[in-house]
Amino acid sequence: MNFKYPPLLVAALCLGFLNASCQNKTLEKVDDPRLNDIKLPPGFVANIFADNVDNARSLALGTNGTVFVGNRTGNKVYALVDADKDGVAEQRYTIAEGMNMPNGVAFRNGSLYIAELDKIWRMDNIEANLATPPERVLVSDSFPSDKQHGWKYLAFGPDGKLYVPIGAPCNLCDNAEQDPRYASIVRMNPDGTKYEVYASGIRNTVGFDWHPISKELWFTDNGADNMGENNPGDELNMASRPGMHFGYPYCHQGDVKDKTYGDRHPCSDFIVPVAKLAPHTAALGMKFYTGKMFPAKYKNSIFIAEHGSWNKKEPIGYRVMFVKLNGNLVESYEPFAEGWMKAGTAWGRPVDVLQLKDGSLLVSDDHANAIYRISYKK
Repeated sequence: MNFKYPPLLVAALCLGFLNASCQNKTLEKVDDPRLNDIKLPPGFVANIFADNVDNARSLALGTNGTVFVGNRTGNKVYALVDADKDGVAEQRYTIAEGMNMPNGVAFRNGSLYIAELDKIWRMDNIEANLATPPERVLVSDSFPSDKQHGWKYLAFGPDGKLYVPIGAPCNLCDNAEQDPRYASIVRMNPDGTKYEVYASGIRNTVGFDWHPISKELWFTDNGADNMGENNPGDELNMASRPGMHFGYPYCHQGDVKDKTYGDRHPCSDFIVPVAKLAPHTAALGMKFYTGKMFPAKYKNSIFIAEHGSWNKKEPIGYRVMFVKLNGNLVESYEPFAEGWMKAGTAWGRPVDVLQLKDGSLLVSDDHANAIYRISYKK
């Protein structure tokens, strides 16, 4: 990203007394040649909404159109502003620093909620105070501190409750027998009260959304490693009520008995996935599309960001998939945006998706440190 001041001058200011000015940056449009590698269906185009957004992870949208960005490997949370609504952010604010894996972000009633490794915080009236962020208010510290699968996703459900996943602190283990918070999705009131486990048997979900008509919770789940090059598949699941169990660690992808824990419970005891996704793709953020910009076939169906495999001999993922639904039945699972993998090497890794008010779709990328905007023109 190019800035309005020469790089050497900016570096000098960052080392001096104007350090705060380096946290909030004025951004300029970027024409990245790598965009030519991203393949989309006819009529769709991609542009850089913002780059130089370190480790861009989970996304949330404010009332005024501010895009909030979480961060897993760093300690900051960002806010991006596209004031002229041209599909490119002009300003990047650093609204929180010194946090512990602040991956998850969610917005409700003027407040931004941020998930650290073991805590949830709230920042009130945030959109009016991006340059001088308010103090954080602790919402809950009722979470384990395990780092493996410990980063959180956040979203508010139609019931007004805050939903938070707690991943298994391992590849394969049965910690939930001792502590039911593990391998689950929990929910609570916005103030942190009435904390409860909503769904269990979920190895690691970093993305979920609610069906726009039925209001049922849908979520991705990452399959276990070291069970084979093509086994098990990641999952797309649907929880229609509290108390459902989705099989982990006893059963994988709905029909594969675990060698260590499978004798404790048969696969028939658990909820089967709505769809088996490709194996080891690291299916993360997902959203139902409800906008009017895209063609009708995309309405009320799902976009999934696949982060990409990390130890597969033949890499897979590094794309955004489209899941076409007919009610609660999956009609197709097909690539929508791909090309972040080139000549066997990934130059980008999609993490989350977010629909903007105009119906365009944002995609975050924690490898290229960028956020893309996908729009449609007839």
